Amino acid sequence: MERTTAGFVSKAFTREGEGSGDEDEELSPALRLPPGSKNYMTRRGYDTLRAELDQLVRIERPKVVETVAWAAGNGDRSENGDYIYGKRRLREIDRRIRFLIKRIESADVVDPERQQGLEQVFFGATVTIEDAETGEEQTWQIVGVDEANASDGRISWISPLARALMKAKEGDTVRFQSPAGAREVEIVAVRYL
Repeated sequence: MERTTAGFVSKAFTREGEGSGDEDEELSPALRLPPGSKNYMTRRGYDTLRAELDQLVRIERPKVVETVAWAAGNGDRSENGDYIYGKRRLREIDRRIRFLIKRIESADVVDPERQQGLEQVFFGATVTIEDAETGEEQTWQIVGVDEANASDGRISWISPLARALMKAKEGDTVRFQSPAGAREVEIVAVRYL
């Protein structure tokens, strides 16, 4: 910990290992933004990140700080599970808070309803596609990396499918490289919700 004239400063507000690397390196490849690109996000995604940040800062972190302070007052910290777990959880919360602040500050919020060229696929579009091989239809909304969730029908704008769909129109056929190999899909519908 760092000493100040007023006593101790919480590690949460000091940088550990400054210059030791970018936090993005710890992210899964699906959450990493391409170098030099903007952090596009829908209003819903932005609001979700803000709500999570608010929850962590106002509710969860103060509870954990209170638990750690109580546990620290119980004596030997080396075998104090509440203290050890609490400190670990506090570091996780602080790491997530830093991540959320960074993502929110770099966010470029795009309102899908205000898109120009509504006949083409752009960020925020909800696209229904039909697989050329199987005839199966799927509907996907193209969203930011932090709000993508395939089980909810939302894919990141940097995913291979979304990149292939960009600027295409209803009736177009696009090819892309999926994890299972090359695929071809036809665009059945483009909507902006």
